[in-house]
Amino acid sequence: MLDHTGIVVTDLKRARRFYDAIAKPLGLATADNGEQSFLLGRSAEERIPYLWIGTLRPSYWVEGSRAGINQMHVAFVAPDKAAVDAFHRAALAAGGRDNGAPGLRKGAEAYYGAFVLDPDGNNIEACARGPAAA
Repeated sequence: MLDHTGIVVTDLKRARRFYDAIAKPLGLATADNGEQSFLLGRSAEERIPYLWIGTLRPSYWVEGSRAGINQMHVAFVAPDKAAVDAFHRAALAAGGRDNGAPGLRKGAEAYYGAFVLDPDGNNIEACARGPAAA
């Protein structure tokens, strides 16, 4: 289980619009975290696990790193296929690019997912597994 992860973006306002849009169908929320970042998680009360999204240069980056150069993949749990479909529609409407339309995925038992690229090219997925994928 993850505690947190993070991605660096080039335009915080554009990223916030995108992540605000995909949060709702997944039952998630965004929260302010200062002028240069925000968090995506379950709620303001249940802050962990979370995805940190910001424009700050992380101290652990190696020389030459920049937003969008090292694509990140984050998969969010969706409660059902309808939520995966809604995630995909919301992401595209908020400036995301299709990277795999909603559908059952080969090689994974009872797995329904959709992939989009966020405004900086990070691969963001929503998926439903097991009975939720039926």
